[in-house]
Amino acid sequence: MAELDDLKIRVARACRVLGTLDLTKAATGHVSARVPGSERVLIRARGPAELGVRYTTDDQVIEVDLDGKLVRSQDAGLAVPIEVFIHTAVYRARPEVNSVIHVHPPSVVLFTICDKPLLPLYGAYDPAGLQLVLEGIPTYQRSILISSPELGGDLARAMGSHSTCLMRGHGITTAAASIEEAALHAIALNELAVMNYQANLLGNPRPISEEDQAIFRNFERRTAPPGASAGEPTGRAVALWRYYCELTGA
Repeated sequence: MAELDDLKIRVARACRVLGTLDLTKAATGHVSARVPGSERVLIRARGPAELGVRYTTDDQVIEVDLDGKLVRSQDAGLAVPIEVFIHTAVYRARPEVNSVIHVHPPSVVLFTICDKPLLPLYGAYDPAGLQLVLEGIPTYQRSILISSPELGGDLARAMGSHSTCLMRGHGITTAAASIEEAALHAIALNELAVMNYQANLLGNPRPISEEDQAIFRNFERRTAPPGASAGEPTGRAVALWRYYCELTGA
């Protein structure tokens, strides 16, 4: 139970960080985590008892199975999100993934609406954001709620093995080996979109050179710190996540 309680705390904290950074609004969006060694998932709930993403507490995190069915909740006013199938489909398809996040950052959504690509405009400014572009950022072309296992499967196939996926006129989905890294992917993707947007306002954005892109393709090798268990953040992500928690007061 202690492990489950810790996961709930981490899911709720990630919700608060992303909500405070305005990467999603009101009650839209959800963070989830795979329960190690099981076919269960912890996910931010919806319903009349919730407070919205920015104010999520650990008692607003519920447990579901990989069919999206409620297993455990502390409050009858909490329900399974309609789009739980985003999460369950990715977990089914990718055993290496321990966290899935779906949020609605406006700057990123604008690029999906206008069919404008996110360009690799910077390198050392933010290597993590650059690596998302170099890895490839696919787009799920439908602008609907992912409200069934079939639609969840469609999204998971569109996302493939990538860390991030754009959802046209909707939002984004990220996936990683830990809650914190999935959240950092969302933050980096949003920063990339903001910089692309502002660069387009100024003039004609020019991607960094192919030579520089090649240097950054394998720039960061994430290694697990001593004693780390599955589902915990690794390498630089540990310190970076601590920064965002302090910044947002989460």
